[in-house]
Amino acid sequence: MKKLIVVESPSKIKTISKILGPEYRIVSTLGHIIDLPPKKIGVEIDPKNINIEYVPIKDKDLVIADIVKASKSAHTIYLAPDPDREGEIIAWHTFNEIEKNNKKKDIYRIAFNEITAPAIRAALENPGTIDMDKVRAQQARRVLDRWVGYEVSPILWKKIAPGLSAGRVQSVALRLIVDREDELRNFNTEEYWSVEGLFGHKKENFSAALTHIGKKKAELKDKKQTDAVVKDLKKESYEVKKLEEKTRKKNPLPPFMTSTLQQAAYNRLGFSVKKTMQVAQKLYEGVSLGDPNSPVALITYMRTDSLRLSDTALKATRGYISRNFSKEYLPTAANVYGKKSKTKAQDAHEAIRPVDVSISPQSIKQHVTPDQAKLYMLIWQRTVASQMKAALYAQRGVTIEGGKYTFKATGSTLLFDGFLKVYDIKEDDKDKVKIPKDLQEKAPLSLEKINPKQHFTQPPPRYTEASLVKELEKEGIGRPSTYATIMSTIQTRDYTKLDEKKRFVPSELGMAVTRLLVHHLPHIMDKKFTAHMEEDLDKIADGNLERDTLLRDFYKSFQEDLERFKGTDDSGKKAAVPTGLECPKCKKNNLNIRFGKSGEFLGCADYPECKFTSNFERTEEGEIKIIKTEEPKIIKEKCPQCGENLRVIVGKFGEFTACTGYPKCKFIKREIASFACPLDKGEVVRKVWRGGKFWGCGNYPKCKFAVFDEIKEQKCPECSVPFLIQKVSKDGKVTLLCFDKKCGYKK
Repeated sequence: MKKLIVVESPSKIKTISKILGPEYRIVSTLGHIIDLPPKKIGVEIDPKNINIEYVPIKDKDLVIADIVKASKSAHTIYLAPDPDREGEIIAWHTFNEIEKNNKKKDIYRIAFNEITAPAIRAALENPGTIDMDKVRAQQARRVLDRWVGYEVSPILWKKIAPGLSAGRVQSVALRLIVDREDELRNFNTEEYWSVEGLFGHKKENFSAALTHIGKKKAELKDKKQTDAVVKDLKKESYEVKKLEEKTRKKNPLPPFMTSTLQQAAYNRLGFSVKKTMQVAQKLYEGVSLGDPNSPVALITYMRTDSLRLSDTALKATRGYISRNFSKEYLPTAANVYGKKSKTKAQDAHEAIRPVDVSISPQSIKQHVTPDQAKLYMLIWQRTVASQMKAALYAQRGVTIEGGKYTFKATGSTLLFDGFLKVYDIKEDDKDKVKIPKDLQEKAPLSLEKINPKQHFTQPPPRYTEASLVKELEKEGIGRPSTYATIMSTIQTRDYTKLDEKKRFVPSELGMAVTRLLVHHLPHIMDKKFTAHMEEDLDKIADGNLERDTLLRDFYKSFQEDLERFKGTDDSGKKAAVPTGLECPKCKKNNLNIRFGKSGEFLGCADYPECKFTSNFERTEEGEIKIIKTEEPKIIKEKCPQCGENLRVIVGKFGEFTACTGYPKCKFIKREIASFACPLDKGEVVRKVWRGGKFWGCGNYPKCKFAVFDEIKEQKCPECSVPFLIQKVSKDGKVTLLCFDKKCGYKK
């Protein structure tokens, strides 16, 4: 009888199997197998208990059955999902499914932060049990998220538009973006000036900035004031008032945890948060380094809040530095970062680091994808650098005085590159201040040139993914493992979009939803309240707080806010955002921003008496501009349903032909292919969706035939398929392919 190991991801199976051999069978849960029911809340509160209903996730019945079947022929079972709260509840659900079908089995929980032979064998030699505190913490988070999502979203459908969603953490993240946009729109730009002087000493010149006039800071507000100061500066004589020389250290950064890896990968590699986590997952689970049958895990577990490196990792990293960079780069003792973790869950983890520091980024480059190589390089360099000595700079500061005016300049020279060595950073002298070496105190200086510069105060920048992650972490909102999902959701729900610099811009819908929630549900939209909730979830994971105590306290205040929210403005009218713009049609009322199935639009506040509507755009300054839309083009073709003329209309997803008798007649002309659906012989029609156009069966959802490329309506010359797929490359080359992959026709 084999021993059974149940992991979370199927990608780990080959790596672990290679390590353990045929004595063990490895199976995967493919993520979660059990969850709350999809069509109801699934949580009941009675005076004694909070009861959570669990059901198998759709399409996971077969997975569960396979795990149970495999467990029947195993005498020992090890549950090895990921070492976090989500992994713990997957292990618990798996345990329950196995136990109710196989009584009295030896079932253990094991966890490892890296997929290596020593780590896995150590876990097997020291098996444990499921951490029920972690399970209860995950349950609390899931229930909180379910309550907010399932009870708030329907109110948004009623008050704004169908299909909207709210989330306990997602909505607070959106609020940060909306608040920043409000700061931008309300920001008042102010003018200010700076003055830089070019001073001469013997045959050398150097620049210094005007910092003080008398004992006050030099704050110049306009050109008139600056011109007067510049005129006065030319009359003065200057000398060196003070010279300061010191050595400055630049310390290495700590190794990565999840949030700092996400930020660095975005800033240095241009990776989205989602992409970073996907690539890191592959590096953690194992990649082929030449032999596809022997994948190698390259990094430790990538969902962690810890900055700690294990003693083994420290020893290996310090040994690598000593061998490859010489001993002058190695500190006397290992560099330690951060305080001891507050929670047992966090302390069990390490920072993200290479599994084997001797596997250099250069040695794997030819075997992995470019993205994997880049991310591994980032993690490897950061880990090695974290255990090297600080870089040292010689810093020289000079203070210059002339009458009541004070100028200052600071120059620095790299003395010892320290940890910078691993990054191969070259010092750029182009913009550095070079202070003459023989400069002495009281030495006279000549003012060679004065350079006044006009500036304007800048508003705070919009959030990028990296800066939003930084802000979420600073405020204690959510957990880094959830950030990718948050950013994906607020975009797919059309609450935000990215501008040309990949910065978050809230949509009118996003702003309307946020303002409605802030007004009616102040608790769940409060940053401090959300951060405090994360701390309480950690307390549950540590066994210091009862799950049901947290849930009852939350639900009581949440229900009070929710009832007030439900009871407001029950007139049936959808929420609208006043603009202050006069309706160009009736000239009596203002326009409001409204939300429909096709998105946001301007409409008269006196609807339905005045039916004016228009598309619009908002400028960077927040002003609304009406976009004049082309009038529908009436064509001679008659509607087959009512006999009225048809018209060509430009909608959200492009041009289409419909009846002029709308809304009485809702006929829309469909583009129909000359061939029948190859699956059920139904009509094949042209359809539109948010991602563009495609061809699909008219009998959807019964038949799910779909082609997302252009089609050429001619038979495949090698089989009976009545059409060919047409692909066009960037250089205009057309390729025809058979829809049936077994046929393989290509021209």
